[in-house]
Amino acid sequence: MTTPHTAEPARGTRAHSFNAAAAQYAANRPSYPPALLDAVEELAGRPLAGARVVDVGAGTGIATALLRARGADVLAVEPGEGMAAEFRRVLPDVPIVRGDGNALPVADAHADLLTYAQAWHWTDPARAVPEALRVLRPGGALALWWNTDAVDVEWIAESAERTARFLGVDIPAEKRGAGERVRADPTGRLRFTRRDIRWSRRVPLDTHLANIGSHSAFLVAPAERRDAFLAEERGHLLKVFPDGVVEETYEVLLLVATRT
Repeated sequence: MTTPHTAEPARGTRAHSFNAAAAQYAANRPSYPPALLDAVEELAGRPLAGARVVDVGAGTGIATALLRARGADVLAVEPGEGMAAEFRRVLPDVPIVRGDGNALPVADAHADLLTYAQAWHWTDPARAVPEALRVLRPGGALALWWNTDAVDVEWIAESAERTARFLGVDIPAEKRGAGERVRADPTGRLRFTRRDIRWSRRVPLDTHLANIGSHSAFLVAPAERRDAFLAEERGHLLKVFPDGVVEETYEVLLLVATRT
């Protein structure tokens, strides 16, 4: 049995941990289904094609690539040096600037759409909401989303419980909690509409484990303990997926608000 890792590192340490694991993140994290982008267009009240989009916390460009494929004119904003370097390797012709949602390096009323994929929970909403309102044009929209584990699936719930015991952090609950907190907009100027979009992907077990290991709570855990946990997790999952192919099921939590 692996030893629980109960000392929660500072948020800043966790946030910066992605930079050293950018290639692992890019190769193994899940993308998003077409239905998500359909819902963003519906709730924002306009197509992505031709929209001026600022993708904040763009990371390695997983969401940016999808937005661009829909015809959006995308500017990426990313605070991390390692993540930005991987972004430039993957999407060399998409502009990216260093910065974060608390102080966006973007002009007033620049964007039709401001997006945060797996990123809003790293911001301070008291600063990030006013910044979003400043950068969005009137009628523009703020869209936040997270891939969260579908814990109604038995093996996923069991895996999430093992992970929470080891880390002392419930990662799915952390993401859902961030979504609920933002609905209490400190400015009173945003009214969010929520959509939940279910989807799945089938990946090799090694990809699944590397995806787990790319989360910040794992990246800052002691390597020996982390590796021992992932080895144990491999054993658990081979009992469920003896062919070594894992079906990951997600509920995308999407929140969209329009600037008046």
